Amino acid sequence: MGPNSISPNVSPSKGPNLVSNVGHVRANNFVRNYCAGKSGEAGSGEWTEDIEYLDESGSVIYSGKGIRSVEPGVDDHVMIGGLKKPILNASAVAKIVEVVKRWKWGPELETQLDKLQFVPNMTHVVQALKIINESDALLSLFKWAKRQTWYVPNDECYVMLFDGLNQSRDFDGIQSLFDEMICDSIKSATQFSAYNRVLKYLAKAEKLEVSFCCFKKVQDSGCKIDTETYNILMMLFLNKGLPYKAFEIYESMEAAHCSLDGSTYELMIPSLAKSGRLDAATKLFQEMKERNFRPSLGVFSSLVDSMGKAGRLETSMKIYMEMQGLGLRPSAIMYVSLIESYTKAGKLDAALRLWDQMKIAGFRPNFGLYTLIIESHAKSGKLDIAMSIFRDMEKAGFLPTPSTYSSLLEMHAASGQVDAAMKLYNSMTNAGLRPGLSTYTALLTLLAHKKLVDVAAKILLEMKAMGFSVDVSASDVLMVYIKDGSVDLSLRWLRFMSSSGIRTNNFIIRQLFESCMKNGLYESAKPLLETYVNSAAKVDLILYTSILAYLVRCQEEQNERQLMAILSATRHKAHAFMCGLFNGPEQRKQPVLSFVREFFQGIDYELEEGAAKYFVNVLLNYLVLMGQINRARCVWKVAYENKLFPKAIVFDQHIAWSLDVRNLSVGAALVAVVHTLHRFRKRMLYYGVIPRRIKLVTGPTLRIVVAQMLSSVESPFEVSKVVLRAPGDSVMEWFKKPIVQQFLLNEIPSRADILMHRLNILFPTSAPEIRSLSPPKQLISAKAV
Repeated sequence: MGPNSISPNVSPSKGPNLVSNVGHVRANNFVRNYCAGKSGEAGSGEWTEDIEYLDESGSVIYSGKGIRSVEPGVDDHVMIGGLKKPILNASAVAKIVEVVKRWKWGPELETQLDKLQFVPNMTHVVQALKIINESDALLSLFKWAKRQTWYVPNDECYVMLFDGLNQSRDFDGIQSLFDEMICDSIKSATQFSAYNRVLKYLAKAEKLEVSFCCFKKVQDSGCKIDTETYNILMMLFLNKGLPYKAFEIYESMEAAHCSLDGSTYELMIPSLAKSGRLDAATKLFQEMKERNFRPSLGVFSSLVDSMGKAGRLETSMKIYMEMQGLGLRPSAIMYVSLIESYTKAGKLDAALRLWDQMKIAGFRPNFGLYTLIIESHAKSGKLDIAMSIFRDMEKAGFLPTPSTYSSLLEMHAASGQVDAAMKLYNSMTNAGLRPGLSTYTALLTLLAHKKLVDVAAKILLEMKAMGFSVDVSASDVLMVYIKDGSVDLSLRWLRFMSSSGIRTNNFIIRQLFESCMKNGLYESAKPLLETYVNSAAKVDLILYTSILAYLVRCQEEQNERQLMAILSATRHKAHAFMCGLFNGPEQRKQPVLSFVREFFQGIDYELEEGAAKYFVNVLLNYLVLMGQINRARCVWKVAYENKLFPKAIVFDQHIAWSLDVRNLSVGAALVAVVHTLHRFRKRMLYYGVIPRRIKLVTGPTLRIVVAQMLSSVESPFEVSKVVLRAPGDSVMEWFKKPIVQQFLLNEIPSRADILMHRLNILFPTSAPEIRSLSPPKQLISAKAV
């Protein structure tokens, strides 16, 4: 820095600081001469007088031409007398640093920088930036330099600026400066390595969106990103749970042909594997080995784990063996992963081998692994192995979970091992663990099948004490007894439920009622039916008909009374109809036929057609057995009118008339045959229509019964396997016989002891289509008239 020039007639003031005092002059005599030849107001570019430099005592130190000042922004040297001396870089840098540190930022700083008595260049600026350590000052100097004509974009300058901004954690400033650098790069066609610095700083600061945005801008500008920067960016997105962004960066890295280093492989292989991109991970793993990078235990672990979870067990085991071949010792996590994979795939033998290897290697199985192995073996039915590992788990100090206990208990229950199941149950409850609903259900089902009613009752009460709703479980046990046909146990269990305040549903009550009926326990059945009816359940026509069927087959008077009481307890409208049917006309107040028609009009045939057919079949059996043939004919006539049996009677003009009774009960078939033949007789005698033939389609079961009935009146019908047939003319002659007229008009000729006690062997036991296949006994003697 050059001092001001002083006129010859001015003497310097004395003072301790010579350099300081030399510069102080009177304002009215001040004249400055510049190195560039420009003079002040009164002077010229040449020095005219010598200047004396004195010491403190006033003695002359030196006398000669003075040092002239420089003109800011023009001169790049200092004139010392007549000698031109260049300004040193160190001096220039020092002056810049001094100005920046003093003024920091703002217009005053720029004013002072504009007054520098030398021409700066980018070298001065870069060196000054290395010394200045305040980000605001750095940016101020840089922005001033950018406005100068001598400014040239400099990569080192940007690097130092980004370093300073990162130290001050000014990431907004980094982003702003980054955009300026992009513009500089485009204008000057220059590539900066500072790009990598920006991306690293933003990534390490976890600025996800900003870092990825800057990454894309760098890509678009065509600048090269180094491997370390790629790795840092990928690590950032992986740590933030955004693997697909990391994979996008990785794909960009491949597209840019950027060389992968060991860190990239170590980073990407586990990430690709964990995200399910196993083929890409395997390809990178092979590439890593081809480039002589040694995979770490982490790479092997991730591949073994991911391949196993994806079901690629052979590949997983191959990588596991390869790792051992390199001398790497499997970790406990790797053993756990392999065992879990093989166990979940159902390969329990291989899982057990790995289990043994793990223990030999000195690793202790954890709680979760014990649980998995035990439960998988239990569910596979390998109870011995499961119990052995279960005991090892207890010895290791682990308290089994309710799930482990449940799986063992339920599988022992499923295999019928009562003692083992109860032992596990007691152990579970003694440990303070609460069994789940499925565990209780399995145990109760086992005890029910083993018919251990008392034990099942104890368990059910404990279940209730645990806060579970036991109604369904108790009903399930009751249903087991019902299905097994154990009616006594069913009734005993039902009494226990009632005494314990446990309710069941109407469906099960009905099932138990039907079981009691089937086993002839009518005294027990009646209270069940009353319970069923009193709980607002509706007895349907099928249930009523099934009870009537039992009455039809009943042969003991005491049982008949009980069955009649049960029929009355149903409160079904069919029972009122039955009672009215057997009453006299005075009580009924209408003819039988009208009474029957009125009842059948109240049936919803869309919903109850099957039930109505069943009722007609059983009712006709009952009426025939009771000798009420006329009433039976009325019931058949009305049933046919209501199209319950629409295809039973077929008139094929003059060719053939037929009656099909294959789907009828014995009583219904007999009544249908008599009534229909009577109808045929009227049609033939009164209207003179005679068909070529008449057929009675009986099927193999009813063929002999119908044939024997007709043979008593010497019918012309010939018997084949399933049909009785006769020519129309023969039947016409047969109809003219008085005995036939009496037979068809009045009743079936029979003897009470035969019809009341022997026809029941052919009656249906439930549905009308189910009939006994026992050979029928002869209904009437050959002498019957």
